[in-house]
Amino acid sequence: MISPKSLNYLSSNKSDDVLLEYKYDLLHKKYAKKEEKKDLKLVAVKVTNNSDRDLTFGKDIKLTYENGSEIYILDNNSAFKMLKQSAASHLFYLLLTPVNLYTTKTNSYGLQEETSSTPIGLILGPGLAAGNMIAVGSANKKFNNEMLEYNINGKVIPKGETVYGLLTIKSESFNSIKVKVE
Repeated sequence: MISPKSLNYLSSNKSDDVLLEYKYDLLHKKYAKKEEKKDLKLVAVKVTNNSDRDLTFGKDIKLTYENGSEIYILDNNSAFKMLKQSAASHLFYLLLTPVNLYTTKTNSYGLQEETSSTPIGLILGPGLAAGNMIAVGSANKKFNNEMLEYNINGKVIPKGETVYGLLTIKSESFNSIKVKVE
């Protein structure tokens, strides 16, 4: 869980009575690898509207890079599809199914008496595959719910209020973000 409301925002920018605070580097492990591989950045934002009117994010409030070029924000459904973990990749654990544990008993003279085999792969392979697939499904569901809950695109920010959101932008680096009020 990312929980944008509980984050400590270190970067900020202010324009026309609108304060934007943001934080990069939110994802960990497999999600972070997908984020890097696809040149995406998930950004938590905190937008405070201190103006005298209600503003709509994406219409009245836009984000730009330091050089002034506008930032293209992916819709949260597309971003989730690009960043979610693959449950099918855990099916490779099924390759452990034919694994056997061999034990050999020896007598008091050190001579081999009996060898037995236990098919541990029948439990190990399917168990690991199923367990990991359930864990991935649960993690993806939580991630998707949080992306939907904190979807800020098109959201009206009433005057005097603060709104939290998650944005996904196409970027190779952690560029400075500026807020632009129209």
